[in-house]
Amino acid sequence: MIDRLREEPVTLSSLEEIIDEFDFLDDSEDQIEYLIDLGLDLPAIDQSLKTEQFLVHGCQSNVWLDVEFVGNPALMLVKAESDAMIVNGLVALLMAIFNGKTAEEALEINVREIFDRLGLDRHLSPQRKNGLNGMVQRIKVAARLQLT
Repeated sequence: MIDRLREEPVTLSSLEEIIDEFDFLDDSEDQIEYLIDLGLDLPAIDQSLKTEQFLVHGCQSNVWLDVEFVGNPALMLVKAESDAMIVNGLVALLMAIFNGKTAEEALEINVREIFDRLGLDRHLSPQRKNGLNGMVQRIKVAARLQLT
């Protein structure tokens, strides 16, 4: 399982594939549709994670997010789900970015650069951006805690 995490994220698409697809789709509506499609491929999270403890605050929709580190070396495994289709697409993107990374690698990732590269700002409302930032912060906090 750890080798699989290192080679590819839990989602079906790698970050490189997502970037290539966004580059290919020059129409904003097509990009949003692709983002939604990414979210449709997410595995459902365990119902035990759908509690206040795992709820990401600041998002206009419900998002439950958990981060684990598995194996040796410990590699990040993000598990998350939302009740909004577009947010599930953002979750899939975050999983492609972070899954299979060490805590050190995760902390070095500049998520803002990736979002800017994809042009996500033009697709997201301020509340969605807040929720996305909340998810990224939760992931980064988990990485910092892993190092302590």
